[in-house]
Amino acid sequence: MMLLIAKRLLIACSTIVAVIILSGLLIHVVPGDPVTAMMAQSVTATPEAMADMRSRLGLDLPVWRQVMLYLWHVLQGDLGTTIRGNEPVSRLLLQRLPNTFALAVAGLATALTIGIPLGFLAAINRGRIADTAVMIIAVLGVSIPAFWLGLVMIQVFSLKLGWLPVAGSGWRNIVLPALTLGLTYCALVARMTRSALVEVLAEDYIRTARARGLREHQVLLVHALRPALISLVTVIGLVFAYLLGGQVIIENVFSWNGIGRLAVQAMLERDYPMIQGFIVLFATSVVVVSMLIDILYTLLDPRMRQR
Repeated sequence: MMLLIAKRLLIACSTIVAVIILSGLLIHVVPGDPVTAMMAQSVTATPEAMADMRSRLGLDLPVWRQVMLYLWHVLQGDLGTTIRGNEPVSRLLLQRLPNTFALAVAGLATALTIGIPLGFLAAINRGRIADTAVMIIAVLGVSIPAFWLGLVMIQVFSLKLGWLPVAGSGWRNIVLPALTLGLTYCALVARMTRSALVEVLAEDYIRTARARGLREHQVLLVHALRPALISLVTVIGLVFAYLLGGQVIIENVFSWNGIGRLAVQAMLERDYPMIQGFIVLFATSVVVVSMLIDILYTLLDPRMRQR
């Protein structure tokens, strides 16, 4: 068990270092001169100011040295300073991270609350009308763009009914974005729940449990739920990791002050240090969640401990 955790930690650390190096190279992959792009609309964009900016960002150094310096600073917790405002990138990201984390948890909880019961309903009614209806809902949920669904939510619940505010960061403001994210991802959770349960319910031990006279809810909750959760762990973990850094559109639709909205503002302002910091934070969250999924796999499935 400890050896498996040590291997996962080694892989996670190696992946994070690789992402830091790639994000450090990103500024050189972007076509054109980044300093010119960042200071194009500035009235102080003199040759001397641009040279000072290039020196402050370390862009006058060889590429390999820039990447190594960036890696060294990031490993020390220093993601640089923003172009607009000259504020520490790490501090700004950490200030917005709790809002993003709260929205991710609320969105995931909504998706699980809706998706898992729908998956159960489809699995126990396989081939019937209920199964078909759930699959149609799942297809619609995957197909509908999240930003369009968010705008519909605002139109209905905020503008017409007046039940919830349009934007902000209070507890009432989280309802609409969480519901939008939940409805978007509940379709994926429902499909995965159905597939996992259909596979588990076909096993011999399920037929044995039914032959012993157990009630259907006992068969489902006691004998089928845990094996099905093993398949659900992956999709739940990956959805949560994506929500931590990928809910950029929803945060901007609802003006939610998370790191996604901060990243969009940085892109519009050509603030490359902030963009690099967002990439590093997003990739790190995905790697950490993936490692936790592997450890949770080991706890749920004893066979994994023998590998």
